[in-house]
Amino acid sequence: MAFQKPSHTFTKIHLKALHTNNFKILFALSFTVFINTFSFAQDIPKKGKTINRSVKDSVISTTDSLLVPEVSEKSQDSTLTDSIAPKKELLENIVTYHADDYTTFNQKKQKLYLYNNAKIDYGDMNITSGSIVIDYTKNTVYAKGITDSIEGYTQKPVFTQGSNVVEPDSIIFNTESKKALIFNSKTEQGEGTVIAQITKKENDSVYFLKNAKYTTAEDLEDPEYYIKLRKAKIVPGKKIVTGLANLFIYDVPTPIGVPFAFFPQSDKQTSGVIIPSFGEQNDRGFFLQNGGYYFAINDYVDLAVIGDYYTNGSYGVRLESTYSKRYKFRGNLGFRYENLINSERGFPDYSRNTIYNLRWSHSQDSKANPNSRFSASVNLGSSTYYRSSVNQVNTGAFLNNSLSSSVSYSKTFQGEPQVNFSVTATHSQNTNTETINMTLPTFQGSVGRMYPFATKSGSKKGIIQNINLQYNVRGENRIQTTDSLFFKKEMFDDAKAGFQHSIPLSTNFKIFKYFSLSASTNFNEVWTFKTVNKSFDPIERKEVTETINGFDSFRTYNFSTSLGTTIYGMFNFEKEGKDPKIKAIRHVIRPSISYNINPSFDKYYDSYEVVSADGLTTSDVEFSRFDGGIFGAPNKNFSSSMGISVSNNIEAKVRDKDSTATEPKKIIILNNLNFSTSYNFAGDSLQWSPVRMSGGTQLFNNKMSVNFGATLDPYALDNNNRKINKFNIDNGGSFFRLTSANLTTSWSLSSKKGDKDKDKNIDENLRSGGRADDLFGVSQDFSNQQINNKKEEKEEPPSEHYNYKIPWSLRLAYAVNYSNSRRQNEISSHSLMFSGDLELSPKWSVGASSGYDLKNAGFTYTQLRFERDLLSWRMNFSWVPFSSRSSWNFFIGIKSSILKDLKYEKRRQPDIRL
Repeated sequence: MAFQKPSHTFTKIHLKALHTNNFKILFALSFTVFINTFSFAQDIPKKGKTINRSVKDSVISTTDSLLVPEVSEKSQDSTLTDSIAPKKELLENIVTYHADDYTTFNQKKQKLYLYNNAKIDYGDMNITSGSIVIDYTKNTVYAKGITDSIEGYTQKPVFTQGSNVVEPDSIIFNTESKKALIFNSKTEQGEGTVIAQITKKENDSVYFLKNAKYTTAEDLEDPEYYIKLRKAKIVPGKKIVTGLANLFIYDVPTPIGVPFAFFPQSDKQTSGVIIPSFGEQNDRGFFLQNGGYYFAINDYVDLAVIGDYYTNGSYGVRLESTYSKRYKFRGNLGFRYENLINSERGFPDYSRNTIYNLRWSHSQDSKANPNSRFSASVNLGSSTYYRSSVNQVNTGAFLNNSLSSSVSYSKTFQGEPQVNFSVTATHSQNTNTETINMTLPTFQGSVGRMYPFATKSGSKKGIIQNINLQYNVRGENRIQTTDSLFFKKEMFDDAKAGFQHSIPLSTNFKIFKYFSLSASTNFNEVWTFKTVNKSFDPIERKEVTETINGFDSFRTYNFSTSLGTTIYGMFNFEKEGKDPKIKAIRHVIRPSISYNINPSFDKYYDSYEVVSADGLTTSDVEFSRFDGGIFGAPNKNFSSSMGISVSNNIEAKVRDKDSTATEPKKIIILNNLNFSTSYNFAGDSLQWSPVRMSGGTQLFNNKMSVNFGATLDPYALDNNNRKINKFNIDNGGSFFRLTSANLTTSWSLSSKKGDKDKDKNIDENLRSGGRADDLFGVSQDFSNQQINNKKEEKEEPPSEHYNYKIPWSLRLAYAVNYSNSRRQNEISSHSLMFSGDLELSPKWSVGASSGYDLKNAGFTYTQLRFERDLLSWRMNFSWVPFSSRSSWNFFIGIKSSILKDLKYEKRRQPDIRL
């Protein structure tokens, strides 16, 4: 792929004035008013009214006066009831206190003084401080820290009441009214912290603040940002309501502010409005993107309804839901629909298209039920979805040409023999040809292996005791359709259904001590519900195929046997008095030879005559009524073939670099090296099949994997490059003719500290059917950024010493394919792909994904990434510099989920041509 020039069409659209409908703009503005009006929806709902137990039930019958015993006047003593109310205690609860240095009570002033690590408990209230003074006349508690000439102001008060914790400079608390004045306090509210100069505690659930700061920064002494609250009200665990508030960055005020604000505070999941992003797109006008509502349905499932709106009439709707139940299952479901309009009606580049996509992932916990399992992985929709969607840059799915889905349920019935069955629905879709293949459903059942002649105890010995059989059944309802007919009536017209039953019977035993011989026969029976009948139409001069509905079946069988052994070779390099680097090399060879017989079942074949124009029969054409069936037609030609294969494995033991190791280190020289071919005894020509060679190994401590393969044909070609029944060596050539070869390598390198976990966007690649790495780039789903709130793990504290190493990682993938089946002698494909990440500093990181087509001399799809960790903020920039998907995206925002809408985002989306 070569570098591409900017499109002239893009320039034309950029300069064209869009005649957007005033109603469309009014609708967009109304949506923002709707959000501001209903923002109170994030508040915690009020609990329902409780039933007053003091209310008497009118149904209860009155007490009979005859049943109440009379009280004697003598037993009633007027002195027992005192008309004077007892004097109220000075303190309602018991006060417990402690101090390290001294505890002094001033009898005259009625004050108790506590000094150094003072602590006081009063009811549900707890105060720890350097100095505490209790005034019994005013029912007040005054707490402050201790001023030290060396350490400064230390032992600041910590005020705890219930679940609320406040850390002020000093505090005055009234034990009677429960009110308090708190100076220079710091208190956690949800994910953030409130720092206030003066706080008035009205009661257990209401605080009033003056000149307060709200921030999610970790460094509270010098926060990198905060929202200044002139006057505010806090209901702990529920909400913060404030008047005029604006954003400060490192104590520098910014014009970003609001006349009033509401911050919901809750430990539980709550519903609320999702603020949209505003912007403009060249061919769709102004837009609101990713706005909607989040529904916290319960502790197990949630739902986000978000959408886009453009002033030229385009819109999109997305539903995202995540569900989970511990030790049972977890999953996520997403549906997206977009109605895309390019330009405006009347312009030559006007177009309109509707696209959709459904994704569902479900996994069952292994502890839920060991005998049954349900799983789902669904990704289906419009073939052009990932190329046309404007609200994501899904690189992995855009470069992938297929979508696939699978929903399955399986169950096992324990016993002897074991019975298994599964029901699966599958879907595969080619986004280039728009062809869809589905099975709705596939049923598979099996009865476990049975040994009818084996003893009930002990091992199985001999040819008879090792005889075993099992039963398998497979049923399919297969559908092939296209995008335009998906889930329409025509989609089911050409559906094919059928069942296949198989009973394999096999045995194995040892011969000559070192050889293992196995023999098997297999019986198959196929049921189908559609057959065909073929005839020749002399008028149209063509073959006519008629479909016959109804049950039909055929039966086949075959026989196979194989003989194999294992040869071990050891080359020992160790000698007495010497310590060589290579200790030993072990070579394992596994040769095997097999023989297969497939009888001819020509009884299932018929024929029709082809009549020429003058009425003469020219030929007979044979056909089977099972042609085109779901499990194919029975074999017509008898085959008797022999297969030969040899596999190799080479390992070595070398001296370990670690001097403390007691055993030599084992390394792999060749993980596998396989050769295979076959000879057809029943064939009349070209009886030898090509020799296929494949192999692979691991290098550099398993960091680099190498796989290679080749096909060697023993037969020659004629002048028209067609294979003839003559060996190539007899035709003046070599013993074998190399017809194809391939080589693939992948290499992953990283520094020790740069070997980090995969980016979370890799998960989006996998969900969309892309690669499990970033060689094709990472996906960016702008809508999911609004609803995904994954907490980041805390980093390890940096070392006090300067670290001169820069963490990095690099991934390489190289592939080359050679073709010479018809003397073309060419490299059919030759490419190098690479991706990497570099951490310039603990807070700066850059990454890139690209490749180079060595055959066509051009760069492939390229993506550049930059990210900056701004402590409480996150900033990233991604850029696709060229190709038809050239685009860029800039984002800066607060990490905390409570303030995630405080962000700035700007992007240039790809030029979409529908």
